[in-house]
Amino acid sequence: MKANYLLILTLYFFAFAKAYTQEIQPQKKKDTTRVSELDEVVLTATRTERQLSSLPLPVTLVSGKTIKQSGSLRIDDILAEQTGLVLATDESGFEGIQIQGIDSDYTLVLIDGVPLVGRRAGNFDLSRLTAGNIKQIEVVKGPSSSLYGSEALAGVINIITKTPKNEKLKGEASYRVGSFTEQDINLSFQQKKGKIRYAIFGNRFSSEGYDLTPETVSQTVNPFENYTFNGRFYYDFSDRLKLFASGRYFDQSQDSGFSFTDTNTNGEQVIITAAGEANEQDWNGHVRLDQEWNDNLTTSYELYYTNYIAESLARDTDTDTIITDTFFDQQLVRPEIRSNYTFENEGTLTAGAGYQYESLDRSFFDEQVSFNSQYVYAQYDFNPIENLNIIVGGRFDNHSEYSNQLSPKVALRYNITDELALKGSVGYGFKAPDFRQLYFNFTNSTVGYTVLGYNAVPNELQTLFEQGQLALGQNISTVEGQANVNEIISQFDDALKAESSVGYNIGFTYHPFNELTLDINAFRNNFSDLIDTQVIARKTNGQNVFSYKNFDRIYTEGLELNATYKITQHIKISGGYQLLYAFNKDIKDQVENGELFVRDEDLTSIPLSEDDHFGFFNRSRHTANLKLFYNIPKWTSNINARVIYRSKYGLGDTNGNGTFDAFDDDAIVVDGFATVNIAASKKLFDHFEIQAGADNLFDFQNTNIPGIPGTRGYVKINYQF
Repeated sequence: MKANYLLILTLYFFAFAKAYTQEIQPQKKKDTTRVSELDEVVLTATRTERQLSSLPLPVTLVSGKTIKQSGSLRIDDILAEQTGLVLATDESGFEGIQIQGIDSDYTLVLIDGVPLVGRRAGNFDLSRLTAGNIKQIEVVKGPSSSLYGSEALAGVINIITKTPKNEKLKGEASYRVGSFTEQDINLSFQQKKGKIRYAIFGNRFSSEGYDLTPETVSQTVNPFENYTFNGRFYYDFSDRLKLFASGRYFDQSQDSGFSFTDTNTNGEQVIITAAGEANEQDWNGHVRLDQEWNDNLTTSYELYYTNYIAESLARDTDTDTIITDTFFDQQLVRPEIRSNYTFENEGTLTAGAGYQYESLDRSFFDEQVSFNSQYVYAQYDFNPIENLNIIVGGRFDNHSEYSNQLSPKVALRYNITDELALKGSVGYGFKAPDFRQLYFNFTNSTVGYTVLGYNAVPNELQTLFEQGQLALGQNISTVEGQANVNEIISQFDDALKAESSVGYNIGFTYHPFNELTLDINAFRNNFSDLIDTQVIARKTNGQNVFSYKNFDRIYTEGLELNATYKITQHIKISGGYQLLYAFNKDIKDQVENGELFVRDEDLTSIPLSEDDHFGFFNRSRHTANLKLFYNIPKWTSNINARVIYRSKYGLGDTNGNGTFDAFDDDAIVVDGFATVNIAASKKLFDHFEIQAGADNLFDFQNTNIPGIPGTRGYVKINYQF
């Protein structure tokens, strides 16, 4: 396999080298005229239009052209190829995007600037989002609560859809078929007609799924089918007053099947097989009125509503008994008003205020629960001297369920020369306790453990005590037992705090000539009040009662490097690398002081050394990517290859010391691996384009990574009119 890997990479190298020499041979002399391409404009980092190259913040921009050339179908696929963004699978099997080593729970996901909901297990499932109508994806790294509030502790992902620009009716239709009977169909229309613009988009995506563990009854991913519809409407009352409205709907149905071991009435171990269906619906409506009072002042009035619903029902295939019957219904309403005022040669002031109402009705909640909050924010973006840009901002959130939050941020960029710029930022981010952490009330009927949300503990723990389900010691009277329960409950008198982080980013951008860009960024994120589970009581069946508490002294730090080199007008190579350290400070201190012990091969207790202490689970010390894009105008075609590498990481703790180290069981350690993705496109006639490619070309598989099923080949045909 390694020989084949090297052979194919060698062939790619010689093919591109030959193309390169063919392109440079006709050039008689070097063109000394420096021509700068129009820089990409981003919106998310400052809520105003800014050129990417001028920003003081670490921002990743993925263009629609890059998405199209790479052949990516869903948002998670394309983000996993970007530096510092890692598609990570947690112990429950859910996938999410890490930013700077921070779990996806702490990243706010937006579509056209408004938030999406539906985090059933913390992670946001980005595979719900099609890449078919995306103009660009903007990723702001580091705490961004100064503009966006809760969940923006790690950063923000903003998915921006296409805007109609043409007077004539334009449209596009595509069909793609690939491995595992994967089918993707897109259809879109857009037009600008006088004062009206509109865009309509539809997508159907389906797969027969795949199975990485054929020895088990259920598949790794079951067959599914989903649909996405998006409509966008614009009406220009005048040059200074414009209306925007959009609606989006997502619907998915998926087979659900699983098996587990149970004990029958005769005390025998039997395997129960369940089958059923899971359904998801996600829709949102967004209305915004943009008013330009004069050349300096603009105001936007915005109303947004979104609703995510998920239901799952599975029955015993032998007895038709219901095994699982769950539902999840989350709603969010958010009106907001914001303004931008540009001072003459001074800077831009952005200010806004809004109200947010959020409710959730789901299984394992005693009743429907709701949050509400009010917030105001302001930001000043200015250049005090010619080469220095400073952004200062802050936001205040008043929430119904946790203490008020003030989120400041400051960022600056200094252009040392025309080619070299220094940039840095420091900001505060927070994440409010979610519904699950506050109101969950779940008891596993098979194993017998119980998980209680923080606010649910007083009533539910008292109920468990009255039912005689708590083990409070031998021969404890009811009075003594009640006193013990009261002591536990008293620990929940104070409200659960919001998680918070102070993030630091500092680096530089070097652009010595038009063809080369180098970007380096060092980061550090210090967490406070991180929310995690704790054991609060033991039940008479030997199982635990869990709830949540705040922990301190967590951090991630590292270095990111990005480089892009345009070899010729048609050949571009780019690469990225991230070095990451992620530790619990308390455990790290124990390791440094020789106070944390493990057992070696002889079962002898020895202090864990710093070299054998790897830190948090599911964090790779090294990740990297290398991408090569080659456009061939003569043949109206393009080809590209992308290599993604991730070093060794652990998925769980087997020796009970609360951290991942060299003495943990190898069965839950994923060794370093690389995946190679390739794609090639060719235009046919005036309106057709055909694309073929393969993701994970060398068929890497690991049962601990359900999102990588092996090689996925595909062919796609696209028609534009």
